[in-house]
Amino acid sequence: MSAEFSGLLWYAGMSVVMLLVIGFYCVLATYNLVRVLIGLEILIKAVTLLIILAGYLTGRAALTQTLVITLIVVEVVVMTVGMGLILGAYRHNDTLDVRELRKLKG
Repeated sequence: MSAEFSGLLWYAGMSVVMLLVIGFYCVLATYNLVRVLIGLEILIKAVTLLIILAGYLTGRAALTQTLVITLIVVEVVVMTVGMGLILGAYRHNDTLDVRELRKLKG
């Protein structure tokens, strides 16, 4: 394993870890639903990068491409449905604050 290759793996691994930390922070530390959705998007991008890195290390490019394309399709559907639910909640309650939405009854 050359020094250039191990440096590339180190940077890619650290990028995945940083994206995971940023995504979890964005999901857990905010009360705005749009920011939570953006944090979820960052988490999914970190997982996508991790799958690509694992495929590169194992040499199974075809399987990696299939998994990443499937993940991207699922991600788009989740983000679309999530944004639709957030827009519906905003139109009904005039707020995106989770603390205010928790107070709703019924």
